[in-house]
Parts: sequence; structure tokens; C-alpha cells
Amino acid sequence: MSSLAPLMGRLSQLFSPRICLFASTLIICVGTIITSMSVNLEMFLIGRVFTGSGAAGVLIIASIIAIQMSTPKHRGLYIGLVNSGMTVGVSLGAIIAGALVPRIGWKPLFGIQAPLSLLAGFGILFGIPANFSPKNAGYLNLSIRQKFARIDYSGIVLLTLTIVLFLFGLSGPRVLPTPIILSAFSLPIFVLNEIYIAKDPIIPVSVLKSRGTLLTCLATTGFMMARWCVLFYSPVYALAVKDRGPAVAGSILIPTNAGFASGGVLAGIFHIRRNGSFYLPTLISMGLFPITLLVLAFISTAESSSTLYVVLVFFNGLFTGASLNYALVHLLHLTLPEVHPIVLSLLATFRGFAGSFGSAIGGGLFARVLHKSLKDGFEDAGLKHEGDLIRRLLGSPATVRKLEGKEREIAVHAYENGLKALFLAGVGLAVIVVFVQAGTGWKQPAKKVEEMQAEEDVEGEEALFGGS
Repeated sequence: MSSLAPLMGRLSQLFSPRICLFASTLIICVGTIITSMSVNLEMFLIGRVFTGSGAAGVLIIASIIAIQMSTPKHRGLYIGLVNSGMTVGVSLGAIIAGALVPRIGWKPLFGIQAPLSLLAGFGILFGIPANFSPKNAGYLNLSIRQKFARIDYSGIVLLTLTIVLFLFGLSGPRVLPTPIILSAFSLPIFVLNEIYIAKDPIIPVSVLKSRGTLLTCLATTGFMMARWCVLFYSPVYALAVKDRGPAVAGSILIPTNAGFASGGVLAGIFHIRRNGSFYLPTLISMGLFPITLLVLAFISTAESSSTLYVVLVFFNGLFTGASLNYALVHLLHLTLPEVHPIVLSLLATFRGFAGSFGSAIGGGLFARVLHKSLKDGFEDAGLKHEGDLIRRLLGSPATVRKLEGKEREIAVHAYENGLKALFLAGVGLAVIVVFVQAGTGWKQPAKKVEEMQAEEDVEGEEALFGGS
């Protein structure tokens, strides 16, 4: 998903966004079929590669279509609805899968997704007007052969290589320096390719030089890393600390994702009803987010109120949804219309990084604090413990439910310490993100200002001569 997201923005300009979105759903269908028929891990992973490749285009192209087919008055609402569809799907998917896996198994669960994605694809194909084309696109009169010739194949290979190496180095149980170092070498080669070699680069130089784009992407990555701490570890809290069953623990994602959907939609309905800067609303909503994390850090205990916890994760999602909506619309204000598809896909790529970074970096911090707390707790209590017990507690929070007496008390306390450290780290990251986002500024590009002035002059002349 992260590797192909930037390409999807360019393809939606070269070809019809409607066709690209339909093709993405077909690729998802193929991926889920391969996954459901897997007989070994290699085949399973190939299926997930196909599925991720198709998914790379769905959210990005859906956002592009929603932005280009809506008026400024309704743009914020439609962006909020697209984001809401994404997060509601994640929430319901986790709950439904958890309920069905014990009954039907994992293979049928993946197989069911194939006809559903196919049905959604045809709904998209027939639901979007056939004559819809992206705004500000200069490729409408090119033949299919000419369009394929405009694709930056070397850029695709270099960018994919850079992203895959970097994420591979971070996604294991420990950080692997070699792939990260190799990605550091391939990244400047990609940038040089985009500047000096590619005739039609995936990411134009103007986008690479845009302060607003770069800082918004970095801020979104850090912001969503902190957010993923809640998505990954609030169910862990329910399992290990509050002694809830897996189904109940998974359902804690419902209020936080409901808050996410509500934040984006409410911001779109009541506030984002025009073009222009949303600098202060972005900073305010991002500034409220770490407050919820700070409170979560101190109430992630066995004695805290479950109702209060649900309320906090709801507001955490609410501020997240609003922040992402405001940041996206403000980024559109900071960039030229002709690069909006590229900017949106780039933003989605960085947002996709957050899940991998959050799981690798945040998970590493949580595991280290948890391991130290478990080891110190057992030693201080004078209990004999096997390394196998600590390994099982590190690998599965559900193991806590099987313990009794002092061992369980130590395990619960260790999980409390791990969650507190993780959420406090998220607070620090979220505060830094606010300052990064503040650096984006609020001024439009000079070219956009000139274009708007020219449009106003034309309208003024038409009104003058029409009146005379």
C-alpha cells in the first residue's frame, strides 16, 4: 500500500480515476482469492501483496474523486465521509473477523471478501459518470500508448525499493540496520531521477520543494503514529489489565473509530464550507489530541473507570478525524490545483507509513518497558519464574488471564507500566507534531494567487460590460 500509493495519484491523472478505482477493486478481488486458497506462507504473502496493491488506490483515488466532484461548500463533508468509510471498515472488519474466524475459519473469511470487492467495483464503475475526468489534467488527448509512455517506470522501481527496504528494516521483532542503510542510498537516487531524468515524474520537483507539503506529510506521519498507539494498544489494555475477553477487547475500537468518523464529518458539515486556509483549526484540533493521550496514560490501570476510558478514546478519535480533515483541506490551499492528485497520494503514503512506524517503534518501546517491569517484578517478589513465562506474556496479553495470585498482580502492573510509557511517548510525539504543522504556514502559492486574481478580473469585466 505504502509503495504504490504515490503512483496511484499519477495514474489517476493519466487515465480515468473511475477506471483506476475499478481496477483497484479487481486487484483486491484477485488478492483475496489468492489468500483464501493459500497452502503455504509464501502464497499467503503474495495474496496480501496483491490486496495491498489494490488497496493503495482505493482511499487515494476516492479522495481525489470526492474533492474534484464536490464544491468547496461540501468538500469537507465528503472528505470526512471517505475517511469515515475507511475507519468504520477497519473497526467492523476486526470485530466481524474475530467473531467469524472460530466458526468458519480464516480461508472462507478471506474468500468472502472477493465477491464483496467485485460488487463494490461494479458499483463504482456504474455509479461514477463515464465522462468524469480529473481537473487540470493535460493528458486527455493522448492515446493509450502515449499515456503508458509517460509513466515514470524508473521512479516507480526506485521509490518502491526505498519504501520496501525502509519498512522491512523496521517491521520485524528487531530493527535491521542493513535494509534501512540501503534505503538511505536509494532515496537520493530516486530524488535525482525525479529531478533530472524522469520526463513526467511520479512526484514533481515543485511538490518536493513545497514546504507546506513536506511538513504536512511529516506532521501527519507523527500524528498517526501516536494515534496508532491507541488503536493497537487500547484492546491490549482491555485484555491484560481489565481482564476482558477478546470480543469485548476488540469492541473498544468502536467508540474511538466512531469518534474519528464524527470528527471528520462534523468538521465538514459545520466548518469546512469554503476554499482557503484552515491553519488555526488544524493546530487547535492537533493540540487537543495529546491531551487525551495524556489522560489515557494515567487511567490505563485496573482500578480506572471503563466508562471514562471509552469516553477518552472517543474524543481521541474525534480530534483525530477533525485534524486530518482540516490538515488535508489546508494542504489543498497551500498547493496548486494541478498537483493536488500527487499531493493527496503523497500524503496518503506518509499516512500509511504511520501504521508500520507505530507498530515497529511504539511496539518496541512497549515491549522493552514490559519486559523490564516483568523481570524486576518477579525478582523483587522473590518468585521463581521461567523465561518462557515472560516470553508468553510479551507475546500475548491474554496470558495474563491464565495467571493467579502474585504472578497475575505483577503481570498486570507490568502492562500498566508499558501502556503508560507508550502513551506518554505518544504525547511527546504529538506535541512535536503541532510545531511541525505550524511550520506549514497559511499563504497560497504565488501562481494560485495570480490565477485567482485573473479570474476575479475576468468576472469584473463581464459584470461591467454586461451592465452597460
